Amino acid sequence: MSENIRSNSDEVPRKSTYETAEGSLPIPAYILKASKQVYTIDMIIQKVIDSEKQYDLSKIVSAYELAEKYHHDQRRESGEPYISHPIAVAYILLELGMDTDTICAALLHDVVEDTDCTLEQLHKMFGIDVTMLVNGVTKLGEVEIFTKDEQKAENIRKILLAMSEDIRVIIIKLADRLHNMRTLNYCRDDKRRTIARETMNIYAPIAHRLGIRSIKDELEDLSFFYLDPFAHEEIEQLMAMRRDSREALVESIKDKIADRLAKEFEPAPTVSGRVKSNYGIYKKVYRDGKDIDEIYDRYAVRVIVNTVNECYNVLGIIHDMFKPIPNRFKDYISTPKANMYQSLHTTVIGREGIPFEVQIRTWDMHRLAEYGIAAHWKYKEGVKSNAKDDKRLAWIRQIIENQKESNDVEEIVRAIKSDLSPEDVFAFTPKGDMITLPVGATVIDFAYAIHTEVGHRMSGAKVNEKMVSYDHVISTGEIIEILTSNVPGHGPSRSWLNMAKTNEAKSKIRSWFKKERREENIFEGRTALEREFRKHMIRVPEEELEDFLKLDMKRHNCDTLDDFFAAIGYGGVQLSKLMQRLKDSYNKKYGDKGDDLDEQALIKPVKSSSGVVVDGINDCVIKFAQCCNPLPGDDIIGFITRGHGVSVHKKDCANYLNQMEKGENTDRWVNVNWEKTSGTNNTTYFKTTLDIVAVDRIGLLADVSSALAMINVFIYESTSRELKNGNALMSITVSIAGMEQLKTVMSKLQKIKNVISVERSGK
Repeated sequence: MSENIRSNSDEVPRKSTYETAEGSLPIPAYILKASKQVYTIDMIIQKVIDSEKQYDLSKIVSAYELAEKYHHDQRRESGEPYISHPIAVAYILLELGMDTDTICAALLHDVVEDTDCTLEQLHKMFGIDVTMLVNGVTKLGEVEIFTKDEQKAENIRKILLAMSEDIRVIIIKLADRLHNMRTLNYCRDDKRRTIARETMNIYAPIAHRLGIRSIKDELEDLSFFYLDPFAHEEIEQLMAMRRDSREALVESIKDKIADRLAKEFEPAPTVSGRVKSNYGIYKKVYRDGKDIDEIYDRYAVRVIVNTVNECYNVLGIIHDMFKPIPNRFKDYISTPKANMYQSLHTTVIGREGIPFEVQIRTWDMHRLAEYGIAAHWKYKEGVKSNAKDDKRLAWIRQIIENQKESNDVEEIVRAIKSDLSPEDVFAFTPKGDMITLPVGATVIDFAYAIHTEVGHRMSGAKVNEKMVSYDHVISTGEIIEILTSNVPGHGPSRSWLNMAKTNEAKSKIRSWFKKERREENIFEGRTALEREFRKHMIRVPEEELEDFLKLDMKRHNCDTLDDFFAAIGYGGVQLSKLMQRLKDSYNKKYGDKGDDLDEQALIKPVKSSSGVVVDGINDCVIKFAQCCNPLPGDDIIGFITRGHGVSVHKKDCANYLNQMEKGENTDRWVNVNWEKTSGTNNTTYFKTTLDIVAVDRIGLLADVSSALAMINVFIYESTSRELKNGNALMSITVSIAGMEQLKTVMSKLQKIKNVISVERSGK
């Protein structure tokens, strides 16, 4: 549903001030003007008649009539008839030069979501294209298993999926969002910031990547006002103080350039002025800490010519007329931006001593800069442009692929902001192929941008013929050589996930671990879940664990518990996002039954002949809590559970210390001791985990396994990962009879070459 629909028909008074918690501010004139603009079907008809493009006017009018019929009783929060909104969206799209079906879909874009109209009706009246476009911009209905954030994530994913099939879907959505932002001052206060933040984080970056500068700039400026109105007001005042002198300066420079170029070219190039957007200035002043006088491109003159050769000829003339500032020249003609933008940018200083930017481009480049992908819209003989066949839109499908398993709306937003960053760096392979990446990208991102297998097999990187670390941040112009390994089984390190910048690289790394390290992922995932359960005092019996996690397993498309553990292990499921809900579910389901510390999911039952003597209790069942893994020789304490015997813990166990500190269940803790016969000769063995930190090298795991085999120690499980400092952390779960044998094992492992430390896990 559009963000500002209302059932009340009373018109809301038009406000000229914006009320905030800190006080009221005047609403800028350009926002007031936009919010008061009323669009009618007559304006649409006249715009179609005046257009040089061929439109099916009768089809457009039919779409309007159907939309008006279904929206007849609805009004916007401004009090205006709701039909004014789809008309406004259609008008914006006409200004972009979109086709008949897009205009029809714009007029009908809310009828399925907000009224009783069905997609079948639209298909019958307007055909498959209009129906598909309307369906693409229609939000999903409420789905029972989704939280509010997951619902939002699915809606974003649906839009991305639809736009990968037909780019017109997102162009309609951008026009829809633009008109809603223009009238956002009529929304409730609690909705303004939410909608503005979503616009800044999702829709403005997409508009930038599509190259639609006019929409991108307006979305950013409108969002900026609602997110930080006082900073917006300050920028407005700073610019207003310089307005008269600025306009005189720009006009003077324009005249000088136009006069000179008129003598050199026939016909004379078009010369115009450009002022940097409020948000563009805000980023430089507040984010980069610059004084407004240090922003060289806040004033700009644009020169539009007919050919590429004329662009470079004009550049020479500009540098002859004005002094160029070193390192301020950018050639986006030979090296276009990722959104297809092309132009020459140079910053120069005139006699007045004030720097300004000159942009030089052809008319084709100018249309592309203003309208982006809409300027390239191909619509001939009823055949629509298919994004699948357009390499320029591969990034859409990449985002969908990378985020197909994520229900975390924050993660999807981060991915869009990262992958659609307005600032890019350009680096080159040794063969001269250019790779475009977002600012902050590392050599890991570069490797995966070349090819998935190049990333997986990377063993090092050279930048300008010098070896660099994996976290080296790429700068424009660097020549990067990726070194690869042909050793079987070689793959990425989990630490790369923290170094990679692009969502593409992170997704490919996770996919590798998902495919190649399933058993390791299951172990890592189970261990991580048990650790979080202990931290939140969640104790679910093993036989009930799958039922307890059933809802989350369904949300993440996991058929079995092992699938769920594996998803946690490779990073597909973020426990931090689940634990509060799981804690609430646990308290609701188990209540005070959860007070028991037997932790059936985390303990291992053994016979009472295991060597533990309980004070005052005969013939009881003894269990050893895996939260601390007590061994013969440890100082231990017992906890009387409800119906499950005595659970034995170490006296330095976090659960025991936590209960003592809070004074809870103190009467249920009992003294327990090891039998004197317990020790290395005891026939009962216990699982314990050791953490080994060592300098990473080939053969380390083999040496550890060999050393344990020599002293007849059985290995149950082992995992390893690379630490940020380059060392390796190996965790091995072994069979131990008691403390004496444990000391022998640790001493033996400590003597292995390159081993730095050996510690008992969970101490």
